[in-house]
Amino acid sequence: MAEQRRPGATPPGFEPPEYQTDTSGNAPREGSTPAGNVLSSPPRPRVPAGSVPTAPGASSRPPAQGAPERRPVGPSPFLERRPASPEQRRMAQLPTEQLPPVAADRRSGPPVPSMDLAAVPMERRSAPPVPGMDMPSGVVEPQRRAAPPVPSIDMPPVPMERRLAPPVPSTELPPVPSERRSASAPAMASERRPTGSTQSRRAVPAAEGAGATGPRFWPTQPRSLADTGLTGSMVEELILKAIFYAGEMRGMDIANRLKLPTSIVDDILEGLRRQKYIDIRGGGGSGVGKSTMIYQLTTFATDVLRQILDRNRYNGPAPVSLQEWVDAVRKQTVRGNRITRQRMEDKFGDLIIRDYIFDGIGPAMNSGRAIFFYGPPGNGKTAICQGMVNCFDGEIFIPHAILIDDFIVRIFDANIHKPVEEEPGSQTYDRRWVRCRRPLVVVGGELTLEMLDLVYSPEVKYYEAPFQMKAINGMLLIDDFGRQKVSPKDLLNRWIVPLESDIDMLTLHTGKKVQVPFDVFAAFSTNLDPSALVDDAFLRRVRYKLEVQPPDEDLFHQIFEVMCQKRGVPYDSEMVQYLIDTHYKPVGRRFAACQPRDLLDQMIDMAYYRGMAPQLDADLIDSAVKSYFVRFDKDGPAR
Repeated sequence: MAEQRRPGATPPGFEPPEYQTDTSGNAPREGSTPAGNVLSSPPRPRVPAGSVPTAPGASSRPPAQGAPERRPVGPSPFLERRPASPEQRRMAQLPTEQLPPVAADRRSGPPVPSMDLAAVPMERRSAPPVPGMDMPSGVVEPQRRAAPPVPSIDMPPVPMERRLAPPVPSTELPPVPSERRSASAPAMASERRPTGSTQSRRAVPAAEGAGATGPRFWPTQPRSLADTGLTGSMVEELILKAIFYAGEMRGMDIANRLKLPTSIVDDILEGLRRQKYIDIRGGGGSGVGKSTMIYQLTTFATDVLRQILDRNRYNGPAPVSLQEWVDAVRKQTVRGNRITRQRMEDKFGDLIIRDYIFDGIGPAMNSGRAIFFYGPPGNGKTAICQGMVNCFDGEIFIPHAILIDDFIVRIFDANIHKPVEEEPGSQTYDRRWVRCRRPLVVVGGELTLEMLDLVYSPEVKYYEAPFQMKAINGMLLIDDFGRQKVSPKDLLNRWIVPLESDIDMLTLHTGKKVQVPFDVFAAFSTNLDPSALVDDAFLRRVRYKLEVQPPDEDLFHQIFEVMCQKRGVPYDSEMVQYLIDTHYKPVGRRFAACQPRDLLDQMIDMAYYRGMAPQLDADLIDSAVKSYFVRFDKDGPAR
């Protein structure tokens, strides 16, 4: 009779346990009736207290999902269905007293569900049986929560019908949460691990929240080339140009020039060395590793380097992508501030500001929109704008350069952007960005329309960002408006679209238009008649207008006292009144906020020239006024 093989009886890697062999040769052959009462009912199995016995011939209830199923203790009759040679059947058979009899009509039937080896976890199949457990194969050990497979008197088994019920509190068995009452102990252990990782991830926002008082955008340090947003060829070109301009460089110096981690630069250097574009000349400095090696170009890099320099000759930090810069500008916006009167008074320092000026510039700064200053010259319009920048929150990150369609645009300008000193132990960030204070860009009569677009240099073959692009997330002051070489009408037409939509359109030398953000607090200042400069369309887009009036006599005294304290000159109110009564009131001269500073500086210079200590003296005041106030007539000498 052909043997029937149970599906999945012998999975790969499964080693059956050791069995006791009967060397007497009396083991029954498969397919024949063995000696003794084989077809009689098997002896009643020993069932632990609290469990439900499984009737013979009936399939046992499958364990709860996720619960570890225990292998039957003792030898199983299904393992005897493995194909074996006559000699193996004669030498290896289980004793009859340990083998539960199985009905003949079940030998060829479907396997018992509880004994299906396919349901046994793979990691438990090769485990040896627990010694000393003589239990029939038809009984499934009930599930125990957080208990080892060996039965224990301290933790009684849980009946099948009570596995999904709320646990009974016990001193030895703590209650299980309701969402895990149907889970087994290994499943519960696997669920605790994600909980711990979630708690560690929640600590990251706490660290970020601690730094939220600083910049609102923090560029993370890239760990791979993909994190930089650059291609490998772009970094290779930057490395070859850096070595070319320097002659030879160490690996760490190259990484410092490109502002990239040494791990990324070392991988690119190794690739260039395999291509025979660079070679190692030797080690330099202390330390071991690629970062201390000195690299130089080979003759194979001559043609490649010539093609690179024909495209662009930018030699500096690696650029960031355009989209990354746009996202940073959006997060560091100058719009929507919450600036109060008290904060403004603290940020303007010793600058004396009238109440109406605070009330005029405060709402304009909270909106982030444009403001228009007008009034006579010398009354502090530029100084007010410089104090306004200090009122904005936090610092910002400005990239050294950005990449637009394989063209490099340099943004960081050391003359405009003021870096912030690094604090010890501060959080690391991508060094392609510079942490700076919010910029203030001031342009005057030298402004032209060409300066408001990308400036392409044919010699170096890369772009310089225009003034409004360098003032992003800061303030742009158009001083002396109306005195530029370009007509005020053309200049205003250039600003209408950016002021309305917060978007500026720039043009590449190839003719392509590029859309960039215009997140700038723009201020226009003029000492000319506004009615001759601006029209209704411009006034509608510039919502805030403020006239900066000249100081009165009392304010003139206050400004003089503040300037004397700054210059270290003893203040004398009688001498200041002498200046007003002698040189202002008789001729009808108007006060200006800049006059105390200018007159005092001239008196200090004359005092040093005469060999005396700087002081408010009538003779020094007369000499300073004679040199400072001069009126030129067309038909006569200067007065």
